[in-house]
Amino acid sequence: MSHEGIRIVSEDQARRETASETRLPANSVTPAKVRVMKSEGTGVSIDWKDGHSSHWNFAWLRNACPCATCNEERQKSGREPGVPKPKPGGPLVMYEAPPRPLEVTPVGKYAIRFKWNDGHESGIYAWDYLRRVCLCDACLAARG
Repeated sequence: MSHEGIRIVSEDQARRETASETRLPANSVTPAKVRVMKSEGTGVSIDWKDGHSSHWNFAWLRNACPCATCNEERQKSGREPGVPKPKPGGPLVMYEAPPRPLEVTPVGKYAIRFKWNDGHESGIYAWDYLRRVCLCDACLAARG
């Protein structure tokens, strides 16, 4: 008998993975209106077809990049999407420009892609992903 493919995870991780595998209703993940406030530098707002509204600032979105590299790094360090990497301590702190998109591109009818000012551009932010990481009080409470 083989044990390949068996993975031991914590109860919290199992609950999160099960929740992320649950399919959301089409109206919940279909935007009625998407506003990218690039020139204002304030972030992205989406009004969903089910009447819900979501907003993320650019710093949060950059720290929640769903690409494989960023996702793997977050999992290794135990950070949740949107939580910034810890800054190295020291007497001289290097200035780092706040994250902002240089370009914003739709990806088909299912996602949006940002080219960030730090050169990163491999993350595809699917509507489903964005709805699952909504930061409104009701969604945060539902996720626990």
